[in-house]
Amino acid sequence: MGIVLSNILAIYRRELQSYFVSPLAYIIAGVFWFLSGLFLVSILIGPGGILPTVAELDLRRQQIPTPIPPIDVAYEFLRAFLDRIGWLLLFILPILSMGLYAEERKRGTLELLATSPITNWAVAVGKLLGVVTFFITLVIPILALEAIVLSASNPPMSPVIPILGHLGLVLLAAAILSLGMFISSLTDSTILSAVLTFGVILLLLFFDLIAKSVGGGLGEALGYLSLLKHYNNFIQGIFDTSSLILFASYIILGIFLTAQSIDALRFQRR
Repeated sequence: MGIVLSNILAIYRRELQSYFVSPLAYIIAGVFWFLSGLFLVSILIGPGGILPTVAELDLRRQQIPTPIPPIDVAYEFLRAFLDRIGWLLLFILPILSMGLYAEERKRGTLELLATSPITNWAVAVGKLLGVVTFFITLVIPILALEAIVLSASNPPMSPVIPILGHLGLVLLAAAILSLGMFISSLTDSTILSAVLTFGVILLLLFFDLIAKSVGGGLGEALGYLSLLKHYNNFIQGIFDTSSLILFASYIILGIFLTAQSIDALRFQRR
C-alpha cells in the first residue's frame, strides 16, 4: 500500500509541475479568470443584473406599495455565478485534459509508463489528482472575489451554501477531467481529444433535457445521469447523497477506463 501511495504521489508531483511550466496552462488560467470576472460584473451590475433589478423593485415598492417578495441577493448571485462557471468548464476542462495521455503518446513516453512497474491505476489517479489540483488553484482567486461580494450581505449568508456550491464545482470538474483523461488515452491528437471530450460532456450535461423528451422509466434513468441536474443541486445548497454518488461514479469510471486503455496498450507491446 505504501508503495502504491508513493507512486501516486510521484505521478501527482510530476503532473502538477508540468502545468506550472506550461504556457498553455497560463493562457487557460488567464482566459478563465477574465471570463469569470466578466460574469461576476454582469451578474451584479450588468443589464438585467441583480443589483439594478433590486433597485428597480425597491423603487416600485416606494411608488406603489405592492406585495413584491424580497430577493435574496447573496443567494441569487452565488447561484447565478456558479451556474455560469459550470458552463465555462465545458470549454476550459477539455483543453486541460486533452494532453494528459495524448502528449505522452506523442512524445513516446506512454510506452514507458505502460511497461513500468507503476500500476496503471496509480498513474491514472496521480494524473487526475494533478489536474484537479491545478483547477482548484484556478478557483482560489475567484473565491476571493466571491468573498468580497458576499461580505456585503446583510444578514450574512450561511457558509453551508457556498461550501456546497464549490464542492459541486470541484466534483463536476473532477468528473469531466476523469472522462477527458480516458478519451486522451485513446489518441495521440490533443485536438481530437479535446473535441471528443467536449462532445461527450455536452451530451452528459443535456441528459436531463433528453430524458424529458423520452419520458417514462428510461427518461428517469437518463435524467439521473445528467451532470447538470446534480450540479444544480449543489449550487442551490442541496446536499443529495445521490448526486455525490453520481459524481464519484463518473470519476471512478474515468479512472477505470483509462487504466484498461493503458492495459490494452501494454498488451499490444508484448
